[in-house]
Formats: sequence, C-alpha cells, structure tokens
Amino acid sequence: MTELLTQPLLFVVASSLLGLCIGSFLNVVIHRLPKIMELEWQAQAAEIRGEAAPEHEAISLSRPRSRCPHCGSPIASWQNIPLISYLALRGRCAHCKAPISIRYPIVELAGGILAGYSAWHFGPGIQAGAAMVFCWAMLALTFIDLDTQLLPDTITQPLLWLGLLLNLSANFTDLPSAIIGATAGYLALWTVYWVFKLATGKEGMGFGDFKLLAAIGGWLGWKLLPFVVLASSAIGALVGIALILFARHGRNTPIPFGPYLAGAGIAALFWGQTLTEAYLSGF
Repeated sequence: MTELLTQPLLFVVASSLLGLCIGSFLNVVIHRLPKIMELEWQAQAAEIRGEAAPEHEAISLSRPRSRCPHCGSPIASWQNIPLISYLALRGRCAHCKAPISIRYPIVELAGGILAGYSAWHFGPGIQAGAAMVFCWAMLALTFIDLDTQLLPDTITQPLLWLGLLLNLSANFTDLPSAIIGATAGYLALWTVYWVFKLATGKEGMGFGDFKLLAAIGGWLGWKLLPFVVLASSAIGALVGIALILFARHGRNTPIPFGPYLAGAGIAALFWGQTLTEAYLSGF
C-alpha cells in the first residue's frame, strides 16, 4: 500500500483499474435503481389505497444475479470482467447471441478514465479518492436521468452530505463556502423553476436538478456555481437546438438537464478555478 501511494504512475494505473470495476457496478445501479424506486412507489400507492402490495420478484443492487435481458440466461462471472468480456463476446450474449448495448463498456471505460484522471490530477490522498466518488456519482446520475428523467435522492442527498463533511477539512473549498454553495445551488434552480412556472404555467425542470446543483455547490463552493450553471445551460441549449434541427425533436419534448449539470460539475472539479480565473482575467 505504501508503494502504491508513493509511485504516482502505479497509483494512476491502480485507480483506473478500480474505476473500470466500479463502472461495471454503475451499470447495475443505472439499470436497477429506477426499477427499485418504481416498485417502492407502487407499494406505497397500494398502502395508501388500502390494498395489498403487488407481488413481484425481489430486486436489489445485489440480487438477483445479473442475466441477459433478452433470454434471461445468468451471466457468468468471467462475462462481467470490464471491457474484456464485451470484446471477448463480440458484443453479444453468450447464449442467445442478442446484441449487448454499447453503453455497458462505455460506462466502464468512463469510470476508469475518470478515476485515473482524478488520481493524476490530485495525486495520492483523500482528494483523489473523493474526486473519484464524485465523478462516479455524476456518471450514474447522467445515465439514470437520460433513461428516466429522474435524479434519485438516494444518490444526490448522500453526495451533498459527503461534500460538506469533506470540506470540514477544506479538501475542495472552505466549509462556509461549501454551505453557501449548497444553499445557493438549490435556491438558484428553485427560483428559475418558479419564475418559469409562473410565467408559462409549465414546469421547466425537476426538483432533482435543484438537489444535484446543491450537491455540486456543497463539494466545490459557491464561487464555482456560476461556471457550472453557465456551462450546463450553454451546452444544454446547444444540444437542444441540435436535436430540434437535426433529429426532429419536438419543442415540447422534455430534455433531461441532469447530464449537463453533471458534466459541468466534473469540469468544475478539475478545471473550474483555472477557467474562471482565465475568463475574469480578460476583463
């Protein structure tokens, strides 16, 4: 362990391999967490109606064992090896030969790259480990929001508290800045939500977006919130315009905002201070 922490290259490689494995687990989180939430909502709704909870297969992040969504065949342990198993299977189920979504290796690779870059950027220490957790959470939230337009509280709320705890020791910013960042992050989008709703009668975003920006503010402090909001809004607007022009995306079709907040949050974690100072120096 001492050698791992004193050899920067070894630390980066080990972190990247760990990130690949975590990326494999994130695929499970992305796929199962929305289903777990839906089953919980169904049970709560049945309880309110005074009915028995609907019967269904017990599901958690660890059970049942992973299986092919097409044929239901269990996935062997070696078929869960990040990247390698996908390449060995040539992107198809070993049993029914149905195609495996390219998303799985993409998430695994992204988890590895983000972990390796965190290790290189911050060096051995608590900052690198915390940055990995932050990036992995952003990665999971991105794909869950793309699939379901949900940002689960089970991820955003613990992420917020973890950021505040880490900043007790000023790992990314001082504690007052973190507390103000969490508060301002939530209130900023909450205000936009209500202004838009009062002006148009429509909901422009979900409450999960408020909580995600609050978590980012709790990690990085209030000074980087303008960067996160501007970057996410600009990228979201460009993507939205491109979808309308080139993909015939309806103007009234909702576009999840979480992925843009998550991407801007990761950019702010690594380069936000540098980019903000470079921008302000122009004035």
